[in-house]
Amino acid sequence: MSRNICIHLDFLSGQHKAKIRKTAEEAGFVPHFFLRSQFEEASACLQHCEVLYAHSPELLRTAPAGLQWYCSATAGVEPYCQNDGIFANPNCLLTSTNCYGVTIAEHVVMVVLMLLRQMPVYIETTMRHSWGEHLPVHSIYGGSFTLLGTGNIGANVARRLRGMGAARITGVSRSGKPLPDFDAVYPFQSLDEVLKTSEFLIMSLPSTAETIGLLNRERLALLPEGAFVVNVGRGSAVDQQALAHALNSGRLAGAALDVTEPEPLPQDHFLWEAKNLILTPHVSGNTSLEYTRDLNVDMFCANLQRYAQGRPLQNLVDRKRGY
Repeated sequence: MSRNICIHLDFLSGQHKAKIRKTAEEAGFVPHFFLRSQFEEASACLQHCEVLYAHSPELLRTAPAGLQWYCSATAGVEPYCQNDGIFANPNCLLTSTNCYGVTIAEHVVMVVLMLLRQMPVYIETTMRHSWGEHLPVHSIYGGSFTLLGTGNIGANVARRLRGMGAARITGVSRSGKPLPDFDAVYPFQSLDEVLKTSEFLIMSLPSTAETIGLLNRERLALLPEGAFVVNVGRGSAVDQQALAHALNSGRLAGAALDVTEPEPLPQDHFLWEAKNLILTPHVSGNTSLEYTRDLNVDMFCANLQRYAQGRPLQNLVDRKRGY
């Protein structure tokens, strides 16, 4: 009997499919490809599959107890960790495709520079057809940055900031384990002390019980006056009302949010009117870049080889921890 793989993704090119077919054939599997619009067809195929490669909680809910491994094509896996009932097989392996570090890091550098060089103000000025005045600007060069989250995204951000001359890069993580891209790394227990000297805070945290509401009103107040905040992790980590108040009062110099709670934001949401806030619609880590798509497929194929050989999978998610 064939060992089947259901693949339910839109970004795959002909070359991607050829690579998956070759890897699957060598590993003793048969891949079946479906577009996101082919939900019913994919669900029917899934009933006879051992492996699913997709990003669709809805499709996963239709999977039988025979599904042994679900490879999520995204880094964010909270939809698969917050409800145990989504897996018919409680022992089904879950992996994430953590391939978005480069594209998200480039987005972070973009908004960091925009904030440091007062682009929100200049954009607002030119929208009024006004020439405006020269404003004081800051630089990555010689700057101090705190990265709340030191995984693939945080490490990629740290390397790019260092390459542009950042003087000090501090990390905050669950373990506080030292890492080569950071001058120092502290555990979450030290977050309050770290925030007191954080001139520029960059957040790339997953959504877990520990991170929801982490940057609350009290912790925002710990940041130095004139500090900046960037969030490319999950919107649930930030008290958005408190952030908007800090921006509108001028206590914070600026912020950039690629993630919000909820998404999309309602048209009458208060964040639209917050001062010096750059809002983007959760686009920092999508699969637009060819590099990201190629790496996504490469990681799946490498794990498929490991799975067929009975070896431990890379990027294995602990569903109880949420990452």
